[in-house]
Amino acid sequence: MRSIITGVIATLIVASASDSRAQDITIPVNVERLAAKAVETVNVTVDGALLQLASKFLSSNDPEEKVAKNLIANLKGIYVRSFEFAEPDQYTEADVESLRSQLKAPTWSKMVSVTSKKDGENVEVFFKMVKEQIAGLVVIAAEPKELTFVNIVGPIDLATLSSLGGQFGIPKLDLEEQKK
Repeated sequence: MRSIITGVIATLIVASASDSRAQDITIPVNVERLAAKAVETVNVTVDGALLQLASKFLSSNDPEEKVAKNLIANLKGIYVRSFEFAEPDQYTEADVESLRSQLKAPTWSKMVSVTSKKDGENVEVFFKMVKEQIAGLVVIAAEPKELTFVNIVGPIDLATLSSLGGQFGIPKLDLEEQKK
């Protein structure tokens, strides 16, 4: 589970374009309050000017950095909230549902759902579709002692993202194999 989250966060950092109003999914107050119970929190808000600044540090001459720069150019924001707790049961299913309830069809589609009854780990990946193009990505990862929410706002080209696999800490994805 942690490797999935690490891969997603690494992707976010590399793929990190306008203001915070571009975020159409909001973190409910009940979820933000989980920080008071958490032993460790992560709060990442990368939008507008910061994305543009980050893209200036990437070279157009280096093929790998050029791909990352092109991804950044089209994004509107990256938002991550992660809460790690000392004990299980510090958040409720209602907390998770307050996030999930914002991700409804026809705008949002759940593309991946991984559930482990053995470990109590659940990961859901949602895509926002606009005119047959991915325009957003949300990941909700819930473990007994950890809750993580990732929101990428803006167009995401999976083939371009896949080409960064194996670099910048992004896991290698074989989209051709996935299609089969």
